[in-house]
Amino acid sequence: MTISTVQENRAAGKQLRTTLARSGHAEVTRAASAERDPVAILIDQHSSRLAGLIPVRIGRMLQSPFAYYRGTAAVMAHDLSTGPRTGVEVVSCGDAHVSNFGLFASPERRLLFDLNDFDEAGNAPWEWDVKRLAASVYVGARDIGMSEPACTDAAEAAVRAYRESLAGLYELSALERYYYQVDAEQLPGLTAAGNRAVVRKTVKKARSRTSEQVLAKIVTTEADGRRRIADQPPITRHVDHATVEQLQMLFERYRTTLRQDVALLLSQFALVDYVLRVVGVGSVGTRCYVLMFVGPHGEPLFLQAKEAQPSVLATYGGMPDALPDGVPGTGEPHTQGHRVVAAQRILQAQSDPFLGWITGWAGEAVNKPRVDYYWRQFRDMKGSVDLAALTPSQFTDYGVLCGGLLARAHSQSPGGAVIRGYLGQSDAFDRAVARWSRGYADQCEADYAALAVAVKSGRLPAEHGI
Repeated sequence: MTISTVQENRAAGKQLRTTLARSGHAEVTRAASAERDPVAILIDQHSSRLAGLIPVRIGRMLQSPFAYYRGTAAVMAHDLSTGPRTGVEVVSCGDAHVSNFGLFASPERRLLFDLNDFDEAGNAPWEWDVKRLAASVYVGARDIGMSEPACTDAAEAAVRAYRESLAGLYELSALERYYYQVDAEQLPGLTAAGNRAVVRKTVKKARSRTSEQVLAKIVTTEADGRRRIADQPPITRHVDHATVEQLQMLFERYRTTLRQDVALLLSQFALVDYVLRVVGVGSVGTRCYVLMFVGPHGEPLFLQAKEAQPSVLATYGGMPDALPDGVPGTGEPHTQGHRVVAAQRILQAQSDPFLGWITGWAGEAVNKPRVDYYWRQFRDMKGSVDLAALTPSQFTDYGVLCGGLLARAHSQSPGGAVIRGYLGQSDAFDRAVARWSRGYADQCEADYAALAVAVKSGRLPAEHGI
């Protein structure tokens, strides 16, 4: 992109304000509110999930309005699709709430902080991610007992960080934006001094989460000396969804999607066991397997194969179900696993070298329709900040950090310069989205109450404490 093109994009962004004023983002759209049924959206999602895990999902969502919010990316995509939009699309995370940022290891074994969940990623209006983040700050701030003015200030600060970071990133070249990243050593310097103890604790825990730690924590040794992942139902349990031989075949297919050096490395590892595992809040009920491999010296490697369903941006937001714009295909039919992997590689400064994808089967029976999966390392130096333990100022600082990193992710898309021009130097958008976040937080709490009523009436099952 030439300098003149960047300037033209910025000018286009400024012109866009005449079509949709930045203050226009303040109103929570309630179009077709009589037909809006958030519980029905959740039930619709359950049709493609493992029925036995649905009560676990609902029980987890009922822990708090913030837990509910984390599990309702589909509801929010539906709601955002009825609101005003700028028409500028980027490669979007699709679920950019504050709990979907965290620590993970780079291929060089450095600990990075960035977006870390891409199940819902795809092409979408940039402001959807910003609103998803800002509302999560507001709902999360209420969850830890912050006052309403403090919640507003925190949401506004996160949006301001997005706007100002995006402006700063566009002072750099495209290559400099591509290489920009935040590692663990930078975190204390990016937050107030009082937050450093929180950062140190989070970093220390993340560095301890290696394959060796997983081996010690969840693997037992049988009488014959064989290693086996321990059953901890309903979180972790052995299933007969495939034989080791069938999984080995899928493993070989997965290796073809990796870089040649990683594929060659994995050729030295043998699959010895696998389990079905319950993960997250929003993902509960999707098929997720943890697979244990052993290398030539007995060294363990744990990979996760997670089902990739069509994104909520497509199913409930009305966006095209396709790979992010500008991403070349593989010469094979489009798969949801490839979509997740492609978006993760774009939006993260660095990504897991073991990211890959396959098309397999549903698991319960090999004659079920095809199911797409993406593969990655399991718990490789991954960590997240305990948001419930943060003080109000720490929580606000954390939202600011997330806002800046979301800007970095969006700056990888060509439309980022248009966004910069649209936002400008005014705080009009920041204040509008903060007001919108308060309204959406109220809506979230009403939806949370509706879910509780649905469980009490028997419309949905719930299993608590898991």
